[in-house]
Amino acid sequence: MESAKTSGKISRNRCGDSGVRPGMTFDNLGRFGVWRRYSGFTPEQARELEELGYGTLWLGTSPPDELPVVESLLDATESIAVATSIVNIWATDPKRIAESFHRIEARFPGRFLLGIGAGNPEVNSAYQKPYDALVEYLDALDAAGVPKERRALAALGPKVLKLAAERSAGALPYLVPTAHTASAREILGPEALLATEHKVVVDADLVRARQTARPRVGMYLDLRNYTANLRRFGFTDEDLAKPGSDRLVDAVVASGDVAAVVEKLTEHLRAGANHVALQVLNLDESGALKTLAPLLKAV
Repeated sequence: MESAKTSGKISRNRCGDSGVRPGMTFDNLGRFGVWRRYSGFTPEQARELEELGYGTLWLGTSPPDELPVVESLLDATESIAVATSIVNIWATDPKRIAESFHRIEARFPGRFLLGIGAGNPEVNSAYQKPYDALVEYLDALDAAGVPKERRALAALGPKVLKLAAERSAGALPYLVPTAHTASAREILGPEALLATEHKVVVDADLVRARQTARPRVGMYLDLRNYTANLRRFGFTDEDLAKPGSDRLVDAVVASGDVAAVVEKLTEHLRAGANHVALQVLNLDESGALKTLAPLLKAV
């Protein structure tokens, strides 16, 4: 049988049929993927995650313009997709990113999704009028021939969610509760991609699980894009005071035994997400992903 590499036709994810709704052309993300910092995946790990049935490798934090890791991961695998989460528009030139996209697309048709975003004002000195800057960046990608359906936007608030639906495949929210997913789906409409990141701690001891998760939640509570979005969904100053309340941690981290974690992740699908990107916080991340995989297949 002709492989995905040579045919350009990507198989459906083995953790269940693709969650992407009819009308999406980039339909091989699957229901569940794995989020790690850029350069966090080795080719061997990519193959293992593909065999376990995960549909997408999400490369977090902004990569260099050349996107060198993307090709090594795609070359090592047959059908799993690779996506950036995200390319920072202040740090990367759209023309060079477009050149990288076309290079990757020529070798691995249909297996790469370009995620872009404006990042956070606290860590981007050039951060000014992010909405306008996103529009200009998208205009540059249009001019360079990067298809709308092969890119997506980091989006939290209503204005950028609408832009994501109009100018890209859809939205890539980060650090959000399930209520955000439901709200985002209403704003995006039924056809746009909604692929949300969600943190995971597989540990039946919830006190210990929160201790594991809290530093990775607290590190975002100095960034007003995230805190302003969380306030939209009822989180208070007390919740958002570092390192974050139990209520906040429980909302943005799926904790507990395997069944409880899968149920929490599945809530996003029921709320309207097409795909959930797991960011596993357990020290034994690979072990947790192996343990979760059989239950995710059954979703």
